[in-house]
Amino acid sequence: MIFVFYFFAALLIFLSYRSFIGGIAYRNFLRDKHAAPRSGDEPFATILAPCRGGDAEFSENLARLFQQEYRDYEIVFAVDDPEDDAVPEIRRAISEFKDVPAKLIVAAKAKSNAQKAENLREAVLHVAPQSKVFAFVDSDVRISPDWLGRLTAPLANESVGASTGYRWFVSQRPTLANELLSAWNASIASALGPNRKSNFCWGGSTGILRSTFERLDIRGKWSSIVAEDFVLTRAVQDAGLDVEFVPHAICASPADVSTLSLWEFTTRQIKITRVYRSDLWGLSFFGSALFCTVIVGAIVIAVFSGNVVERSVAVATLILVTVFSVHKSYFRVRSVADVISSSSRELRRHRITHAALFALTPALFLLNSIAALFSRTILWRSTEYKMVSPTETIVRETKFRED
Repeated sequence: MIFVFYFFAALLIFLSYRSFIGGIAYRNFLRDKHAAPRSGDEPFATILAPCRGGDAEFSENLARLFQQEYRDYEIVFAVDDPEDDAVPEIRRAISEFKDVPAKLIVAAKAKSNAQKAENLREAVLHVAPQSKVFAFVDSDVRISPDWLGRLTAPLANESVGASTGYRWFVSQRPTLANELLSAWNASIASALGPNRKSNFCWGGSTGILRSTFERLDIRGKWSSIVAEDFVLTRAVQDAGLDVEFVPHAICASPADVSTLSLWEFTTRQIKITRVYRSDLWGLSFFGSALFCTVIVGAIVIAVFSGNVVERSVAVATLILVTVFSVHKSYFRVRSVADVISSSSRELRRHRITHAALFALTPALFLLNSIAALFSRTILWRSTEYKMVSPTETIVRETKFRED
């Protein structure tokens, strides 16, 4: 049995080392991209912003949409209810920032689709005729002034089908739930990088040429689905095109969650992944199970084994995995701090908390992955969805909105 532990301990150490090297590469990539000059090509663009309810700092998020350093663009906001809490703030922003053309449209209630996807399907029908680029953004993120210009620049490359950023949860209070949410999400964010073939679109910060969107029939593919970004990624890759990660399009997202909300959010993401990318779910399951099993086994052996060799191997495993994991977390936060300068104070705290939570994050991933085995039902923005398959969704019933 001890040789089984040796084998998996060696595997975990190797994977931890690979992850550590990946962290260095991630930092170098973000640093180089951050220093790169901005492209001067700025075709007319449309920001499409599906909204529901009043997110944290919603008015500030709206203002940033209107304050982009971009020559010509418009904004199309989409809701599913004219009485939604977001509507008054959207109307106020449209009235206040008159220099940027903007409109608010109301989509139909989704019957076999995620409401966000339904909002986007309706929104793209209302873009200006001269629009050349679509930029999708979530209402709960805080974008930088050059977000739109940076996001659209890679699309001038004919091999790039879409460009993407990602979210970075900025904890508003130093609670365990907030910090764990940020650390959990950060481990996914660092999966993006220079490899365009393996990158994926994140729907809260994604750009695509209108011609590509229409040629790939993305609107048609956004029927009876929940994860519009997974569907977009698959369509782009199936067309032989790449997805370019844009560090400047990483968006800060305020986080102040309860333990229950943390569990609901993280489990929802893994459930969606299991349905739309079962291979990624399998890797997450295996990786988190390997980490947790080896770490627990190493602690038990280090404490209770009377064999010097066994204890030495166990202690060495704990030390090496800890060193690699802590430094990976540190490099990751340092890299993003250069991009999201507006949240520098919170990110300084993340350097410590993300490193401290390196062992708890895989445990949460493991629990999420197990939960995804037994259910394909999620609660998202007050509505319950059952994901029968990647192309079939059942909208079950409306719930009270989660925290």
